[in-house]
Amino acid sequence: MTKRKKHIIAIVDDHSLFASSLEKLINSFSNFSVLFHAKNGLELQERIENGFLPEIILLDINMPIMDGFETAEWLMLNHPKIKTLALSMEDDELTILRMLRKGVKGYLLKDIHPEILNHALQELMDKGYYHSEKVSETLLNSLNPDEDVILLDLKENELTFIKLACSEMTYKEIADIMDLSPKTIDGYRQDLFRKLKIKNRVGLVIFALKKNLIKL
Repeated sequence: MTKRKKHIIAIVDDHSLFASSLEKLINSFSNFSVLFHAKNGLELQERIENGFLPEIILLDINMPIMDGFETAEWLMLNHPKIKTLALSMEDDELTILRMLRKGVKGYLLKDIHPEILNHALQELMDKGYYHSEKVSETLLNSLNPDEDVILLDLKENELTFIKLACSEMTYKEIADIMDLSPKTIDGYRQDLFRKLKIKNRVGLVIFALKKNLIKL
């Protein structure tokens, strides 16, 4: 009897103990085998560029050097045929939506049951995606507020500016902290006021509070 070929998986996670346990678990599945483990997106890039091409990538989000958002975007642009499944402790809707918009084909929490992971991997191979109940709920909720769509499109520097602008700092002090010119900071301010349809800094604070970017 011919032995069935296993689908190849790569794990991208900076927690070595978790990644090692996950590798053993996946290797115990009948249809899947781990090719390699990378500690961040940059290490993944190097492995792929050296010819190690997995069919599925299990991707953490919070990692040093190159995080899950940057890695997912790079994969979407350079290797769209690789199916990426986010595997994280982050369960907020904004994070899930951001990852889905950057091309991941599914999103799972790290505390899932092994059988669900096995099922999700098989769904990825059979259908090209896996939508858990949480992801389906998030996608439905995302159909409503325009603000969430705007928030997803904000750049990291814009998000940093918003958080700093919600303090008592002057715009010049914010420019110094972000190591940018006052003119660039003024550009951020004007662009954000236009995008968010607000008129002043108070409106920016209200937006940041509503979206949990800052805490009182």
